[in-house]
Amino acid sequence: MIGFPKTRGLDSATVRGTLEIMQFFPMVPFCYAWLAISLLLPSRAETLPQVPFPAHSAYPGAAIRVSNFSQAQQDSDVRAAYDDWKASYVIQLTTTPVQYRIAFGKRNPNQSKTVSEGQGYGMVITALMAGYDPQAKEIFDGLWAFSRAHPSIVNARLMAWQVPTAKGDDADSAFDGDADIAYALLLADRQWGSGGTVEYMARAREVIAGIKASTIGTQSHLPLLGDWVGASRNSGKYTQWQTRSSDWMPGHFRSWGRATGDDSWSVVVTTIQDAGTKLQTDSSPTTGLLSDFIVSNIRSPFTPKPAGANFLEDKNDGNFYYNACRDPWRIGTDAILNNDATSLAQSRKLSTWIEKATGGNPRKIRAGYKLDGTPVTGSNYFTSVFVAPLGVAAMTSASQQKWLNGIYSAVRGARENYYEDSVTLLCLIVMSGNFWDPVP
Repeated sequence: MIGFPKTRGLDSATVRGTLEIMQFFPMVPFCYAWLAISLLLPSRAETLPQVPFPAHSAYPGAAIRVSNFSQAQQDSDVRAAYDDWKASYVIQLTTTPVQYRIAFGKRNPNQSKTVSEGQGYGMVITALMAGYDPQAKEIFDGLWAFSRAHPSIVNARLMAWQVPTAKGDDADSAFDGDADIAYALLLADRQWGSGGTVEYMARAREVIAGIKASTIGTQSHLPLLGDWVGASRNSGKYTQWQTRSSDWMPGHFRSWGRATGDDSWSVVVTTIQDAGTKLQTDSSPTTGLLSDFIVSNIRSPFTPKPAGANFLEDKNDGNFYYNACRDPWRIGTDAILNNDATSLAQSRKLSTWIEKATGGNPRKIRAGYKLDGTPVTGSNYFTSVFVAPLGVAAMTSASQQKWLNGIYSAVRGARENYYEDSVTLLCLIVMSGNFWDPVP
């Protein structure tokens, strides 16, 4: 009996129907009949994920992995978290063309709102979960389509940071949303190839070029707060010498450099790493904590320091708060993917302090700290968005096995709201060994 190749998504009824038609045309050579079938098949680049979940990646910079739950259980935890996240926050808007958005919350008014940050998270997550979720590619493409339907008014290659635009605000960009969107497009290129409806690599390069043109300081080489600042602007309240520590994504920047052949991204990596080390040395020598926002005298030499209260958002702008809580995940992911000495050192310093400060009990991690390690006012509660990123950082320290296991236990079943659940899911993907570099 002749064996047939896998149908790559073509349903068996279609194949059977085609074979039945062949019975009425016995003189038609088999090769032509099978060609007719193959024309009905989606291309490999369009359907089959090349790094399907679970990926079970090797992390060259990871000293340890979670050991109190089996790999199968960790994979199951990620699937469960993803299913809940998808049901809560992934919203389909249109079908022709398909568009999806990530809701800013489970209930209105936040469920009616989307931010570019969430769109970026959603695109990264769905690209990584292909192979488990058969809708992953459809959702990814729909998220990308929504981002294109809502461009920044400053640089149309970037996304407006909030949809719909709030009264009195502008439809301009925020750095982190565009950064994750660009990285996700690279993930999609490796996952599905660029031969389909969306040319992922070409679109990634366009977004990366937009980020460089409008949200990287031409002299500071720092990520800007958004394209509304202006890449070369040195006057006014907000300048290219002011930045958000959670926008420091060295792993993203390395991948962008490899994808584009642009060595300037290595300069950005060096700049943010030097700034992080100096802040840890001068402003948080005991804790290694970074502040939500960082400012500097625009005159040489570059002198980063924590922003003052109410610099941009609230009284905690100079503390380790709801922006900087992502830093251990961003820096730690670079450390374990790229085995980078600076990212490893920065992650270990912070991770070692927090284990000691809590007596080894992740449930005692507070929702915000001053840089000297004092909990900020009103922080006496547990939230996974402060805890899960520290699990990624703990993976860099061989002495922290019990600590890593405790963090994983504390967050594996956590369910809160859009921001907490999105960041925690991404951290679970890393901790379970299912994250990977799109341009290795």
